[in-house]
Amino acid sequence: MANIPKIKGAKKLAKTEVVPFTRQLASMIGAGMPILSTVQTLEEQCANPEFKKVLGHLREKIEGGDPLSSGLASFPALFDDMYVNMVVAGEQSGEFAGIMKRLASIMQATARLKGKVKSAMTYPTVIVSIALLMAAGLIQFVVPIFAEMFSGFGKPLPSLTQSLVDISEFVKHYWYYVGGTVIVVVLLFRKWKSTERGRYKFDEFKLKMPVFGQLNLKSGIGRFCRLLAQMTNAGVPILKSLEVVALSIGNRVLEKSILDARKEVEQGNQLNVALDGKPFMPVIMVRMIAAGEKAGKVEDMLDSVADSYDEEVEALLSTLTSLMEPFLMVFLGAIIGTIVLAMFLPIFNMGSLAT
Repeated sequence: MANIPKIKGAKKLAKTEVVPFTRQLASMIGAGMPILSTVQTLEEQCANPEFKKVLGHLREKIEGGDPLSSGLASFPALFDDMYVNMVVAGEQSGEFAGIMKRLASIMQATARLKGKVKSAMTYPTVIVSIALLMAAGLIQFVVPIFAEMFSGFGKPLPSLTQSLVDISEFVKHYWYYVGGTVIVVVLLFRKWKSTERGRYKFDEFKLKMPVFGQLNLKSGIGRFCRLLAQMTNAGVPILKSLEVVALSIGNRVLEKSILDARKEVEQGNQLNVALDGKPFMPVIMVRMIAAGEKAGKVEDMLDSVADSYDEEVEALLSTLTSLMEPFLMVFLGAIIGTIVLAMFLPIFNMGSLAT
């Protein structure tokens, strides 16, 4: 039995190497090359030393008489359950090349959409962080200079300026309390989020938060429908497909809803009945699945639902991007502008302060 090599940077490899490997594998198998020759060729051409180890292990497993899926299962950080189960379905059905092409397309589309969602959610975080850092810098280093300059006037400062000076003095003398509190809060939040209940509640919050909640929900439902359609289309049994898709969805709340629906399907209910009424399962999706089951084309209907939700996510992202930029600029200007106004307000009132 081949020893499983230790792979460095598996997360990066999963993003950069797995999709090209899947496409090349599908193309070469589709052209009639045996699986062993295909993996050997890809191993020889691989420029990444870490992924080359993976391909070497796959080759050794195949040479030992094991199927490709057995070797892929050795690297769960690179090839998740969905990937392995679809490869198993391809090996058993004889439609390996076609299934691998669909798998590569799914992974590429999913990665692109997740990248867009992440980018849309990262942008406001960066702007708010910049605003807070600039405000902290002004309060810590600039405001004390102005406070010292105004201290000799002998008259009370405007309330806005005095409030800013008080904040500056507090931060100056008790910065370690402020910093310590922030660190403790972050650590407690991370510890809470690492618990099962915390992760569930945080994932629930991500689905309920204004605007971005709809973005997370639509992208999650689109992914669910897309993966379920492809897995059942590849010949993976519906119960196994629901289990794998639930664990691949990336949200504990949606995962629980899908797994609860799976139990009902296992008891003999249709998929639409099982999903109906489950938390965050859209009614329109349930109705379209019901229509697909009635027509005997549930995979086609799932693909159609996924396309619809992907389009909605794209449209929502486009709208968010166009609206967010001016809003964040106003927010940034308001924070910095308020501080600057507070510092210069005594200068504007210099005449009354000096008398």
